[in-house]
Amino acid sequence: MALRDVLIADDEESMRHLLSVFLTDQGYQVRAVANGEEALKELAARDYDVVLSDVRMPRMDGLALLGEVQRLHPELTFIVMSAYGSHDAAIQAMKAGAYDYVSKPFRPDEVLLVLKKAEERERLWRENRRLRSELAQGYRLDRIVGGSEAMAEVLRQVRKVAPLKTTVLLTGESGTGKELVARALHELSPRASLPFVAVNCGAIPAELVESELFGHVKGAFTDASRNKKGLVAEADGGTLFLDEIGELPQGLQVKLLRFLQEGEVRRVGDVRSEPVDVRVVAATARDLGRAVEQGQFREDLFYRLNVIGVRLPPLRERPGDIDELARHFLARYARLRPEAPVAGFAPEALEAIRAWRWPGNVRELEHAVERAVVLCEGGLIREEDLPERLREAPRSPAALPPADGAEELSVKKATLALEERLIRRALERTGGNRTRAAELLDLSYRALLYKIKEYGIDA
Repeated sequence: MALRDVLIADDEESMRHLLSVFLTDQGYQVRAVANGEEALKELAARDYDVVLSDVRMPRMDGLALLGEVQRLHPELTFIVMSAYGSHDAAIQAMKAGAYDYVSKPFRPDEVLLVLKKAEERERLWRENRRLRSELAQGYRLDRIVGGSEAMAEVLRQVRKVAPLKTTVLLTGESGTGKELVARALHELSPRASLPFVAVNCGAIPAELVESELFGHVKGAFTDASRNKKGLVAEADGGTLFLDEIGELPQGLQVKLLRFLQEGEVRRVGDVRSEPVDVRVVAATARDLGRAVEQGQFREDLFYRLNVIGVRLPPLRERPGDIDELARHFLARYARLRPEAPVAGFAPEALEAIRAWRWPGNVRELEHAVERAVVLCEGGLIREEDLPERLREAPRSPAALPPADGAEELSVKKATLALEERLIRRALERTGGNRTRAAELLDLSYRALLYKIKEYGIDA
């Protein structure tokens, strides 16, 4: 990463000229000004990578300029130039956040060396951030299980939107994994090292929502015995996840809208507002568009939240993910009982899992598998280990294989035979390409590999 745009601030015209000519010859884009005030105007007008500033200048000295740069442009590299007798000020500047300093008089090569060191630091910092992002991406996105096209589209949106500050509205039925996606958006963003604060708007009593979100000052109401920082302020610099946003009382909807527009919060009972920098991700299982039509949710707030909308599909719309999810949860909960290992699902148990409609979505599936692991007495989860509703649910294959001799009327056997036949047909059609076959079957790649092994298919 080359730091090519340099702003010089020095009240000595000869020094400005010397550095400008030398650094321009070295390939830098250079602009020189005479004091800190002019430097701030220049920084407001265009982007720079480095500020090279004298310590002692009229109107606004280098220390004052450093303070403003850190407040307004914290990403800039700030290098101090100090003349004889001002070393203490240079050290003070370093303590205040300057990257380095050079002492006057100096050779131009000394300034060039400091710039090169700053570039190397920037390169290493960016490389570190990239590696952390890749590690977080692998970790966080691996937790979102499912290879269906519906989930692949969700993951594409997450990757695209995560680095931005744009507000995101996650919609989907209860149990589809909205908080998991919200955490992925945070972990894949530049805010990953800063707080992720989750707030369930439907779980806080209506009379306490404002105080919980925005905080309060001592004496604001009867029980306010001390100042309290709100959850919005707790998320400063990071991500605020507002779950069940559709349950937010209408009076608070106005205040949330004001915060989103102005980036400031005012605690209950306070007369001052404070700036807060957060990325907001909201989620709801309600149809907010319908709630707007019915006057239950503010239209302006809805559009402010729904800048980017991500819909999480219910499990019934991605049946190809059920096997993979079931095995994922089995692996998770089987570790809790190492003394009695659970290796997998008996065929009839897996059939019951596939046949259920899962109205509670992924969360319901997780709880069902956890229960089965606890009750399982052998190496395989049996049908009787599953919740009663799954065992009693009607199930039937989409089509029966043709009768061969004596007619086979077993639903279980017919279902398994149909599944095996479809897998073999998909593999034949794709010339043995398992990735393409998984797409045709609407299965994840890992689920297909498991089934190939389960049916003993030589592909």
